[in-house]
Amino acid sequence: MKIAVSETFVDVTINAICQAAQTGDVGDGKIFVQPLDHVVRIRTNELDNSALTPVDH
Repeated sequence: MKIAVSETFVDVTINAICQAAQTGDVGDGKIFVQPLDHVVRIRTNELDNSALTPVDH
């Protein structure tokens, strides 16, 4: 699974995934957090954090 969230949502996203996926068994997985150099929302041309922030439709 690959997901991208704005920096504001990193911790809450990690916590939600861990709560849902943790069984205590080998193979539960790992989470890697990496910075994104550049993000573009194609539909609106919004950039970076604005491109990751939810919008109303």
